[in-house]
Amino acid sequence: MKKALHLLAVLIFTCAFASFAQAQATRTWVSGVGDDANPCSRTAPCKTFAGAISKTATNGEIDALDPGGFGAVTITKSITIDGSPTGAAGILNANTTGVIININAADTRKTVVLRAISIQGAGTGTNGIRIIGGSVAGSRIVVENCFIAGMNGSPGRGIEDFRNLGGQLTVLNTTIMNTTAAAIVVDPAGSVPGGAGRIDANISNTRVMGTGQGMNFGSSVKANIYNSVITGTGAAGIFAVQTSSGTTEVSVDHCVVSNNVIGFNASTANMTIRVSNTTAMNNTTLSASAGGGQVLSYGNNQAGGASIGGPVTPG
Repeated sequence: MKKALHLLAVLIFTCAFASFAQAQATRTWVSGVGDDANPCSRTAPCKTFAGAISKTATNGEIDALDPGGFGAVTITKSITIDGSPTGAAGILNANTTGVIININAADTRKTVVLRAISIQGAGTGTNGIRIIGGSVAGSRIVVENCFIAGMNGSPGRGIEDFRNLGGQLTVLNTTIMNTTAAAIVVDPAGSVPGGAGRIDANISNTRVMGTGQGMNFGSSVKANIYNSVITGTGAAGIFAVQTSSGTTEVSVDHCVVSNNVIGFNASTANMTIRVSNTTAMNNTTLSASAGGGQVLSYGNNQAGGASIGGPVTPG
C-alpha cells in the first residue's frame, strides 16, 4: 500500500510539473479558431491574448497564427506579442482599454514589445495602450507597426504612458487616428503627482490624424519625433506642458505638422520644443508659448512663410 501511495504521489508530482512547464512555454500561439483551454501550442492554439499570456513564460512571445480578434490584455511581465504573421492581429476594446502594461517589480528584463497589433475602440474605447507602474524604474516599451483607432470614450487616448519612475517608450511605424483626446501622452507625473523618473520617448515613422490633440508631453520627458505626420488635430500637434517638477525637451525633425489648430505649443516654464527640417503648413496658429516655454527653430523649416519660434544654435 505504501509503495502504491508513493508511486501515486510521484505520478501526481510529475503530471503537475509537466502541466506547469507546459503553462510556461517560451513561445505560444493564438488563433481565431483557438480555445483558451488549449496549451497555446502551435497545433493547439489559444483563443485570446489574455488566455495565452498566463501560459507564456517571462521574456517569451505570443504569435498570432491567423487574422482574428484576440481580446484586451493586461501585461505584467516582459513579453512580446506579435501579429506579424497575420498582417495585424486584432483587439476590439469597446468601452475599455486595449492593452494595459504594468510590469512586475520582480521582472529584471523589463521589456514589452507590441508588434503588428490593430487596436480598435469602435468609438467607445477608453485607451488603446495604457502604460502605468510605480514600482519599476527603467522599463522599456516598444510599439511597432501597430494601428490604433476609435478611442472616443473617456479619456480617449491612443497611447498613454504614465510610469512615474520613468523608462523608455519607442513608437515605430504606427498609425493613431480618431481619438477624443491625444494620440500619444507621455507624462511621468500623470498618475502620481511628483513622479520621480524621466521618460525617454522616441517616435518615428508614425502617423497621427483626426485626434483631439497630437502628441502631448508633461514634465521630465525627453522626446525625439522623427519622420512623422501629425495632422488634423483639434488642438496642438505638438504640446508640452509642465505637470510637476523637471524640464522637458521635445525634438521634432523631418516631420509634417499641418492642419492643426496650433502647430507647436510650449505652454509653461521648463518646456522646450526644437523644430528642424519640418513642414508646418495650414495650422490655424503656427506656434504658441507662455510662462517661459519655448518653441525654437533651426531655421530650415517650411512654415507657410512664417517662422517657428526663434532661432536656435545647432548642437
